[in-house]
Amino acid sequence: MNLAIIGYGKMGKTIEQIAAQRGHNVALVIDSKNANDFSVEMLKEYNIDAAIEFSTPKSVIRNINTCFDAHIPVIVGTTAWEEEEEVTIRKRTMEERQSIFTASNFSIGMNITFELNRKLSKWMNDVEGYNVKIEEIHHTEKLDSPSGTAITLANDTIKALDQKSKWINEPQQSEEQIAIQSIRAPKVPGTHTVSFNSDIDEISIKHQAHNRDGFAKGAIVAAEWMLGKVGFFGMNDLLKFN
Repeated sequence: MNLAIIGYGKMGKTIEQIAAQRGHNVALVIDSKNANDFSVEMLKEYNIDAAIEFSTPKSVIRNINTCFDAHIPVIVGTTAWEEEEEVTIRKRTMEERQSIFTASNFSIGMNITFELNRKLSKWMNDVEGYNVKIEEIHHTEKLDSPSGTAITLANDTIKALDQKSKWINEPQQSEEQIAIQSIRAPKVPGTHTVSFNSDIDEISIKHQAHNRDGFAKGAIVAAEWMLGKVGFFGMNDLLKFN
């Protein structure tokens, strides 16, 4: 495949390396130097088969729409969308038969952890005496807090637990809240832990990334899987959890 990488930070550079290892060509890179020039014409000039988008919340929607204008499948790792933005993108995807794949985390292992958490949370809904909390640890350069991955874990848990209705990024203040603790430390790719605690024991699910390769590989696998497909997809579709 001829790939475009939109957003050329540490993740973008790792995606480029993994793409080459899997036999793909990164024909176009969009970064801060040429972001304002990103266009349909540019995508067509470089004969792009799919675009992988890891930019910023401020630019992600514009980048998606540019890919849609060129009818190029886009794989999106940028998080922190507004709800109305997702509604608009879903609508355009269906009406124009576009192709988009989004995930708060592209690690295959992390997405297996998501599924384990969904199942555990469902089981714990019928058990008394446990409270749940979430901890996420990332490198000091990560700008968003909590992480999109931690928010996904929290929202999945809320859906399963009758007594929980919202998450907060601070210590728990009331019964209906799930506390997410965000820790920033040097050189930590990403560690997420969901813990159900009682007076007698603790049940925890933990995913610890050793490097960025797993996230990058997941994005490339998603791009490979997307070819020829039309619709709004995510890791649950790729891993057949649905």
